[in-house]
Amino acid sequence: MTREEKAIVIEDLTAQLADNANIYLADISGLDAVATSNLRRACFKANIKLAVVKNTLLAKAMEASDKEFGELPEVLKGNTSLMLSETGNAPAKLIKNFRKKSDRPLLKGAFIAEAIYVGDENLDALVNIKSKEEVIGDIIGLLQSPAKNVISGLKSGGGKLAGILKTLSEKE
Repeated sequence: MTREEKAIVIEDLTAQLADNANIYLADISGLDAVATSNLRRACFKANIKLAVVKNTLLAKAMEASDKEFGELPEVLKGNTSLMLSETGNAPAKLIKNFRKKSDRPLLKGAFIAEAIYVGDENLDALVNIKSKEEVIGDIIGLLQSPAKNVISGLKSGGGKLAGILKTLSEKE
């Protein structure tokens, strides 16, 4: 690879790092051709971009990036695959699900909305991170609960103020 080709790859990786808030580094070495193909297919279905990268080029892209990757460049040893996703926990869920049949991929590290996770032991914590949509759903559910209590109080109280107040006071 020429110096110009390396510069282009670094520039491309730097742009990808800038465009994604959720970046995972994984080790997929040891997967046979069928397992690798299945992993790539699963990534495609989950809208996760998977690319095998050269550690030195990724380290230079991280250095050139505006983001602070902390300890992540230190895990760039051996086989490294880059997983990029719009949803913070999607790659973690995919890795965990894929490992039901295999001991790979291993999580080397992750950068999730400026939080840094290093090591495979963080996989469960990453799986449990809620997406923005899940958090919004939880908030809507919490906001609907009091409204449902008022509506049920109105229905069971027979429409009379005393009955409504009695029903609502019993629910507390």
